[in-house]
Amino acid sequence: MEYSRYNSSHSATPSPSAPELPPDSYDHQYQQQYQSYYGQPQAPASRPSSRNWQSGGFPAGTESGVVRAFQMVDRDRSGFIDEHELQQALSSGYKRFNLRTIRLLMFLFKNPYDPLRIGPAEFAALWSCLAHWRAIFERFDRDRSGKIDSMELRDALYSLGYAVPPSVFQVLISKYDNGRGKAELDFDSFVECGMIVKGLTDKFKEKDKGYTGSARLSYDSFLCMVIPFLVSYD
Repeated sequence: MEYSRYNSSHSATPSPSAPELPPDSYDHQYQQQYQSYYGQPQAPASRPSSRNWQSGGFPAGTESGVVRAFQMVDRDRSGFIDEHELQQALSSGYKRFNLRTIRLLMFLFKNPYDPLRIGPAEFAALWSCLAHWRAIFERFDRDRSGKIDSMELRDALYSLGYAVPPSVFQVLISKYDNGRGKAELDFDSFVECGMIVKGLTDKFKEKDKGYTGSARLSYDSFLCMVIPFLVSYD
């Protein structure tokens, strides 16, 4: 088994940024071993057939608590919720996320018909995605402090197949400096950081058809790839 800079795991229900959990046997001593460039390309996600969907747009099998969380904030019964309603809905199952993280989630799980709101399908996928990130966060929050430091974050990203170069990693964690020269991330910040790394990696994979670890990009393509992660949720 080999981890790479690209997460090569497959999921039965793909969603934009939901990684599979790393194996329980993952250990720090294997990090250097798991640094080849890329994994295998994933099959494109396909929308389930209509018979696999419940009335109201939720995928069949969606937990009642997820449906209830959505319906409680959909006060106009439009079948869609905006960023503030999403923030309120997630607080019932996770925590009150920063609006910046909420906007990133809205961008990654955007409804193709209404970029400012998401529907039941996107909400269910988003909720499931956060459950994966929560499990990863709890696994690497070894001291159970409710926060992970830079070393724990590095281990978590490595376990998912993201061998972020040290220079890039330093830039990444500088955003979460606590003012005392130490980076600490709560679950909110961990989700934001993980989503950015995975989201940009996935965008780069689209350009690297041969999975070689490099790609030729035009200036326009580069800007289109990066700018949405910088400005769409600021």
